[in-house]
Formats: sequence, C-alpha cells, structure tokens
Amino acid sequence: MAGGGFVGGDGGRSYEGGVTVFVVFTCLAAAMGGLLFGYDLGISGGVTSMESFLSKFFPSVYHKMKNESAGQNQYCKFDSQLLTLFTSCLYIAALVASFFASSVTRKFGRKISMFVAGLVFLMGSVLNGVANNIVLLIIGRLLLGIGVGFANQSVPVYLAEMAPTKIRGALNMGFQMAITIGILVAGLVNFGTAKIKGGYGWRISLALAAVPSLMMTLAAVFLPDTPNSILERGHPEKAKKMLQKIRGTNNVDEEFQDLLNATEVANRVENQWMNITQPRYRPQLIICFLIPFFQQLTGINVIMFYAPVLFMTLGFGNEASLMSSVITGGVNVVATLVSIFTVDKFGRRILFLQGGVQMIICQIAVGVMIGKEFGVSGEGSFSKGEANWILFFVCAYVAAFAWSWGPLGWLVPSEICPLEIRSAGQAINVSVNMLFTFLIGQVFLTMLCHLKFGLFFFFAGFVIIMTIFITFFLPETKNVPIEEMNRVWKAHWFWGKYIPDEAVTHGRQDRAA
Repeated sequence: MAGGGFVGGDGGRSYEGGVTVFVVFTCLAAAMGGLLFGYDLGISGGVTSMESFLSKFFPSVYHKMKNESAGQNQYCKFDSQLLTLFTSCLYIAALVASFFASSVTRKFGRKISMFVAGLVFLMGSVLNGVANNIVLLIIGRLLLGIGVGFANQSVPVYLAEMAPTKIRGALNMGFQMAITIGILVAGLVNFGTAKIKGGYGWRISLALAAVPSLMMTLAAVFLPDTPNSILERGHPEKAKKMLQKIRGTNNVDEEFQDLLNATEVANRVENQWMNITQPRYRPQLIICFLIPFFQQLTGINVIMFYAPVLFMTLGFGNEASLMSSVITGGVNVVATLVSIFTVDKFGRRILFLQGGVQMIICQIAVGVMIGKEFGVSGEGSFSKGEANWILFFVCAYVAAFAWSWGPLGWLVPSEICPLEIRSAGQAINVSVNMLFTFLIGQVFLTMLCHLKFGLFFFFAGFVIIMTIFITFFLPETKNVPIEEMNRVWKAHWFWGKYIPDEAVTHGRQDRAA
C-alpha cells in the first residue's frame, strides 16, 4: 500500500493533455497490485478460523477451540505464536523486500518490479495451496511477502507517474481502493470455501491468490513503463514519445522539461539516505516515520487479520464469524470511496481528526461491552442483540479508518517529500508500516490473552495520542503542489524553524523564471 504521488492543487502548473483511454487502462491494470495485498490481508484471518486448517497445521489451537467446557477462557483459546507467525511472517518478508524493490524500481523500471511482484506472489500462492506441512506453509507466506514488498513499492509510483496531475491523488487512493476490494473478495471466498465438505476449502482460499497475481504478471508484460522511469534510465526521446501517448497530445514540452529538471536535481543527490537526515528535511523524516507507525497502532490490522477469529472468540459461530468479516469488508470498500470523493474537497486534517474521534468512541464501546460480559476470567457469551451491537461498533470503526488513516496514511507521506528525498521517504514509510504490521500481527493474540478487554483500550489510547499529534503537527496539504510544500512547513508554528529561508525563496525564483 505504499504511495508515490501527490495531489495536484490550485495554483500549480497545468499541463496540456487529458485523461486518455490508454492511461486509464494502464492504471487499472497496474492497480491489480493492490488486489494482491488486499486479498492476502483478508484471506489469512478466514483460513485460521477453519477447523480443517487448524487441525492440520495448528492442532493445539484446534483442541483449545473445541474445548467447550464452561470454564474456558475465551480470550486465550487462539493464543499461539506459531499461528500468528503464519499471518505475520509475510510482513517481515515484505519489509526486507521493499529495500531491494526500491533499487530494482529505480534502476530497471516500474514494470519490472511489478512483474517480479506478480511472479513471486504466484509462486507463493501455489505453494500455500499444496502445502502439507507448516514449513511449506511459512515458505509460501514468505514468498507472498516478497511479492507484496515489490508491489507496494512499484505500483503506487507507477500510478502517480502515469496519471495527469489533476487526478494523481485520486489514483493514489485507487490503489487503496483495490486493497479494500481484495479484502472483501477474500471474505466472500472464505465464506464459500468454509462450506465445502471434505476439509480442503482452505486450500482453495489460499490457492485462489494465484488469480490476481497471474493477472498482474501478465499485465506487467504488456504495460509500458512511465516516462519518468524511461528518462531516469537515459532515453529522453523514448520518454517524450511515451509522455505524448499517455497525455493524448504532442504538445508536452512544458511537462517534459519539468521531468528533465526533476531528474537532473535527483541525480545530483549522491545519497538520499544521508540527505533526508539534514535538518531541512526534519518534518518529512518525522512524518514519514510516525504516520505509518500510528497507522498500525490504530489496531486496524487486528481486525483485518483476525476478524473471523475475533468474532469466534466473542461467541459468534464459525459461519457467522466469516459472514461478519464479509460485512466489515464491504464497509471498508464503501468508506474508502467516501475518502476518494472528499479528500480534495475537505482536506486531510479534517478526515484524520474525524476518523480518529470515531475510532476512539468505537474502541472504547467494544472494550466496555466485552469487559462487562467476559470480565477478566474470559468466561461468558453474548446474546444475539449484544453481538449485533459489537458488529455495529466494529463496522463503524472500520469505516472511520477507511476514510482517514487507511488511505491518508499512504497519501500524506508520499506527497510531502520533494523529489530529492522522495525515494528514501517512501522506503521509510513502507518499511515502518511493514515492521509494525508484523509486530502487531505477531503479538495480537498473546495481547488479547493477557490484556483481555483492555486490548481495545490500549489501541484507543494510541488513537488519542495520534489524533493530538495530527492536531498540532500536521499542516493541511490539500491543493499544495510538491514544489510549493516548503511554504507549508515554513509557515508552521513548530516545523518552520527547520526550513531555511532560501528553501522557500528558491522555489519562488524558479517559478518566476
């Protein structure tokens, strides 16, 4: 889900050309990379609630789940480090792969990285589908992680560079939209395969990840590379022809000159990692670290990974838990659409703040209801009415995340970094996100066992902290072109001291020239 573009704003340059059929087709094909990530996010939680899957790979968890004794602790029935490793190992592989993917994307082009993502993900899907022991299962997950790392690094960059400036932000969120669709499809697949008699439904769920990965692999073969990437690799004439094709006009001289200038500036930076540590880039460095850090500590991946397991823990039946995850997946898709249509109208801050307040209320409500019914012993069950209220608050929480911290957690870090540190900033964003996705995924079931209903208060506390952070430290970046972003930081009450005067006046002189 790494983002790579910015939203063109009022007062920014307006290039000739429009939204061509060619560019729409290429962007839709590239966005299938989001389906890979989303399908995996949704599928893992579903299969880990299937009895046939648990009995084969995690028998200790299966026996705990089948223990129907009255004194059973509902909080700890799924606690298993091996079970969480199955889910979370993908993200540590994605973290490591993202650094290699950054170099491949820059040196060999965006489409090569997308091809690698699709191919490796395809291999992991096949391996998971035929796995007969835990070792093959984990190896398959690691391959999926490599695919996710390459896709998250290359696809958003590809979308941002191919799209006209006026819809660049929307297409960046289009990648997030593809992720939510993948999650919903995975929920529907799990709901269907769980009904298959014979105990092999989980194999179909895991193996069907081969479908979007095969589609992406084939699409990457036929997709053109972006003008930026072609220019980066020293082919100016070819880059200009591609720019003319995707813009639908031969008059691209102004945009092409800007691409040349940006490439020259980026080429003068010997080491982006050293460059981003300079005081003048302190705002971008901190934001690119804290936004993905906070995004994971909202607790959203707990819901996405373990929705069926969580609902089963709360007393829902197996089929009801899978259906509940389908419902939350549908809410996720619809709420992401809300963000796409409102982010450029109302701005980033208002969505962050509103979403944060709504998530806090929902998490506290869920924690109170679980605490009231299960206490600290973990013994109890919900009535049908109470279960419906739990589902309502979870859906309201998912909706709030899906129009705030979900897409904005990727958009904002990608749009605040100038070209000379954009690659390093994006790598930090992706790697921090994957690292904390792994950590939260790995420790969630253990935290649920030990913190019990307090787990929801734990995440609510972090949402309070991050909402305060947004209030005081994130300026509004709506309709601000990247070349003017330093003016936003310079005018900020805290970050302004890090931005030298020449960083603002230099940009004005360039525009005047």
